[in-house]
Amino acid sequence: MAEAHQAVAFQFTVTPDGVDFRLSREALKHIYLSGINSWKKRLIRIKNGILRGVYPGSPTSWLIVVMATVGSSYCKVDISMGLVCCIQRCLPERYGSYHTPQTRTLLSMAIFSTGVWLTGIFLFRQTLKLLLSYHGWMFEMHGKTSHTTKIWAICVRLLSSRRPMLYSFQTSLPKLPVPSVPATVQRYLESVQPLLDDEEYYRMEILAKEFQDKTAPRLQKYLVLKSWWATNYVSDWWEEYIYLRGRSSLMVNSNYYVMDLVLIKNTNVQAARLGNAIHAMIMYRRKLDREEIKPVMALGIVPMCSYQMERMFNTTRIPGKETDVLQHLSESRHVAVYHKGRFFKVWLYEGSRLLKPQDLEMQFQRILDDPSPPQPGEERLAALTAGGRMEWAQARQAFFSSGRNKAALDTIERAAFFVSLDEESHCYNPDDEASLSLYGKALLHGNCYNRWFDKSFTLISFKNGLLGLNTEHAWADAPIIGHLWEFVLGTDTFHLGYTETGHCLGKPNPMLAPPQRLQWNIPEQCQAIIESSYQVAKALADDVELYCFQFLPFGKGLIKKCRTSPDAFVQIALQLAHFRDKGKFCLTYEASMTRMFREGRTETVRSCTSESTAFVQAMVKGSHMKEDLRDLFRKASEKHQNMYRLAMTGAGIDRHLFCLYVVSKYLGVSSPFLDKVLSEPWRLSTSQIPQSQIRMFDPDQYPNHLGAGGGFGPVADDGYGVSYMIAGENTIFFHVSSKFSSSETPLGACILFGN
Repeated sequence: MAEAHQAVAFQFTVTPDGVDFRLSREALKHIYLSGINSWKKRLIRIKNGILRGVYPGSPTSWLIVVMATVGSSYCKVDISMGLVCCIQRCLPERYGSYHTPQTRTLLSMAIFSTGVWLTGIFLFRQTLKLLLSYHGWMFEMHGKTSHTTKIWAICVRLLSSRRPMLYSFQTSLPKLPVPSVPATVQRYLESVQPLLDDEEYYRMEILAKEFQDKTAPRLQKYLVLKSWWATNYVSDWWEEYIYLRGRSSLMVNSNYYVMDLVLIKNTNVQAARLGNAIHAMIMYRRKLDREEIKPVMALGIVPMCSYQMERMFNTTRIPGKETDVLQHLSESRHVAVYHKGRFFKVWLYEGSRLLKPQDLEMQFQRILDDPSPPQPGEERLAALTAGGRMEWAQARQAFFSSGRNKAALDTIERAAFFVSLDEESHCYNPDDEASLSLYGKALLHGNCYNRWFDKSFTLISFKNGLLGLNTEHAWADAPIIGHLWEFVLGTDTFHLGYTETGHCLGKPNPMLAPPQRLQWNIPEQCQAIIESSYQVAKALADDVELYCFQFLPFGKGLIKKCRTSPDAFVQIALQLAHFRDKGKFCLTYEASMTRMFREGRTETVRSCTSESTAFVQAMVKGSHMKEDLRDLFRKASEKHQNMYRLAMTGAGIDRHLFCLYVVSKYLGVSSPFLDKVLSEPWRLSTSQIPQSQIRMFDPDQYPNHLGAGGGFGPVADDGYGVSYMIAGENTIFFHVSSKFSSSETPLGACILFGN
């Protein structure tokens, strides 16, 4: 047994002379190295905290200021204008054997220089924050950059030219501004006008005016006060009320999935692919801990907020009766693994050394070869994370708060991430239309008990070596996990590699202790709750229709030749497809990011506009001239791009209204307008999947190294969830979800895109 193997490090026997302890030198060596590694991490964090705290300054720049001050003194020039003398007079009269006039003078100059240096850093940061608050560059036509923007870009480059660490810009990012109530209300009314008839729109106008004149001013004051006090006036409430307080299943309703490279295959060996991928993930985590990852920069000069990356690893969502909690640990040295109904613990380190890919391959192959059966109640245990949150919280408190079950659950929840070894195979076959959809379904929900939906992400490995992710949504948004995934796929393909037989390079260490089986004691009462959660999850999973496909006729290359935004093009196409399917328009959600602001997450772009509906109706009628259609399309595209820019620059609609609604609930204020706005269903929820955040290879040189993006379940029971990735110049991947049970989507996603 693995437990017995681990125990040999510490043994004792009872003799007539007393207790004889025998300690394994090898075990003590690993303990010692582990401690050294922990202290190294602490020192690295301290060093990074100092360097990040003084950015864009540096120890070198401090030394230059000190040398300049001292040098000017020797040249009989007092650049301090008497401040050095003042500091010298304020120093204690006696401070040991080094009390000499020269020492006092040098110390005074060092204090003065440090003050000048820190003042310079503060001024640089405030100047950079002021510059980053300028967003005029986003609203300028492509190729028509104003002189103001050119000067602004030069200044930003100068102030951020020194190589930054991951979090160097955090304190220089501006705060998310609170829009004015009249502007938000006006934009809201514009967004719903194409969805309402004249009478409905008139009633909405009355509600909006009453809210703007009577209720909103009081709510806005509290919101502005919060924006002054908090780092971001939206993000904490968004995380709590949209994610953590949700009581329904995370599976399908909240979690989303990410696909592997689908046009190439590096190996068919399941354990080998996992060995490389997990080694790459821990390499990424080490870079993350050391802040060696470059911040994502828009246009190469505007930094994006990186705070969401802090909770990528070692994070678990802990269920609660009323609200969940995100538990994040500073360090974790193992992963939790599921295979054939059994849970294992796999160490990622040997002492202070990260296991090599070939060692990890050996460990996972040991799990695959293990013939032991599941313990009673173990096989479907993870269904608790797929069912209702209240039921899981109650079961956790009743059956997993002590003893063997608590220890095993702690192993899973304290893992760096979760790994699922599936027994089925999936791949993308362009000749088999259903293959990509089946792959997506497996990632979205699996069999409802082979994913730990509470972990920050589950790495899923199929029998033929294909990988994927299922990601919990509360801790971060899709671009964050996409950044990790691009690094993993690029490192796996271009840096680690495989042998000719598909195994990891190098020879493993056979002396490594095997993975540990987790031990459970699950009573029949708990098994009944697990079964109940499984049935709830299975009904939800069976109700989801997912249609994933690769659109090949054209991609962003042709769209850009039409001088339009690829995203606007796809959004208008979705409006056309939905109208042909339903014969009506609906409230449409497109996710936009607000990461140009500190701790920014997302904002909503309401894609169904008066301009897009005018174009769609003209297309459906079929009686308009091509020139007229082009003009209508151009107006719809420009409107969409402008709305997207407004959302990115903090002038969106929905997060402001959401926060006003939260304030109204805290104050006990009733608002029919806010109640109406917050109850409107998003029957078409869309999102573009980011790509090429890390350029680890040239996509022109390797055009087939394409991931297929990822997707999510429908937000409304009678609507569609659509994610798309504009991959390369000539293709687009779509992931469209709906529910079989809805009479509004009887044939689901296939019909939507058949139009």
